[in-house]
Amino acid sequence: MSPTAGQARELAKDSAAPEGAGSLSRAGDLFQLLRDGRARTRAELAITTGLARSTVASRIDALISSGLVGPAGEATSSGGRPPSRFAFKPSARAVLAVDVGATHVIVAVTDLGGNILAERRLSQDVAAGPEAVLRRVVEESISVLAESGRTPADLAGIGIGLPGPVEHSSGRPIKPPIMPGWDGFDVVRYVQQSLPVPVLVDNDVNIMALGERTAAWPDVENFLFIKVATGIGAGIISSGELQRGANGTAGDLGHVRVPRGDDVLCRCGNYGCLEALASGPAVARELSAKGLKAANGADVLRLVAEGNLQAIQALRQAGRDVGDVLATVVNLLNPSVIVIGGSLGQAGEHLMAGVREVVYRRSLPLATTHLRIGLSMTGDQAAILGASQMVTQHVLSPAVIEATLQATG
Repeated sequence: MSPTAGQARELAKDSAAPEGAGSLSRAGDLFQLLRDGRARTRAELAITTGLARSTVASRIDALISSGLVGPAGEATSSGGRPPSRFAFKPSARAVLAVDVGATHVIVAVTDLGGNILAERRLSQDVAAGPEAVLRRVVEESISVLAESGRTPADLAGIGIGLPGPVEHSSGRPIKPPIMPGWDGFDVVRYVQQSLPVPVLVDNDVNIMALGERTAAWPDVENFLFIKVATGIGAGIISSGELQRGANGTAGDLGHVRVPRGDDVLCRCGNYGCLEALASGPAVARELSAKGLKAANGADVLRLVAEGNLQAIQALRQAGRDVGDVLATVVNLLNPSVIVIGGSLGQAGEHLMAGVREVVYRRSLPLATTHLRIGLSMTGDQAAILGASQMVTQHVLSPAVIEATLQATG
């Protein structure tokens, strides 16, 4: 079993021994060189790291024993027996990636490289409460694991995204507005009763940002992912690091005030919140008041697809409202890329046109000189890819690799 985050930190302290203090010393750091998937020989690794070949050999042997590294053919010989190459094996372990939305649950199995092996999508109201939702998550997880040909013993960890603020260090939701009964609930402990592996929990928009950036924008250091759906939020990556804030509420754009909404009451109790004007349910209410059949965001998308001008205009105005808030965010954070995702993002050019119209007009010219604003390339898989990435960032980190090797060595 992989160690928990706390166990990893304690074991990593013991593993930080000087050169030659043990065959596992800093194997986790050596492993990071192999995570790019490129096959290398022991000699190449020795040259890259400056370590003695005997030291490299012992660490490679430890990593091979763990299953994370395996043979990858032979290099060209310069005389004598060709040297063996070694590479990271993403298939060594599996990850369960879970996206819990306001009205859905997606459970997927991935390998350590984020490749989706099996996936299941369910209708599920998060308001049913944590035990009802998580019981179903666990049941479906075990089932989809079997479908992928894996077992719980193959699991490296589980990543879960929730539609509300989360204290990432504990995995507990913090006063989530659309999740009655979830406040302070110990999600990690509940899941580990059935699947005793590392469980990491975060806000859904944060993991969507991780998934989109890893899959489509890996070289972008300053990145915003904007989810426009039942709620509205942002995942903020600054200088390559995900920003969660002091209490896990960083990026909660949905409750920023929009000038034109002075008389619009939000479910949070304030007036004029972006979510109350530009979310899927908000746009649906506006269209319903005009006599159109629109009960939710899906109906809005249907009307837009049918070419309904009122729906198209309402969605473009929603984009302007989002752009109103983003203009301030762009001046404050100076991102290189903004990606629009979530269910309303599927409407593509209409929402995007409104966002671009306001952001480029109201943000400082210097902040928008190289700014790109586009639609999500990962679509409704962003959260699954991000949940998987959240787990692999943890379980494949130098500290946890060291801890795992010591625990099994």
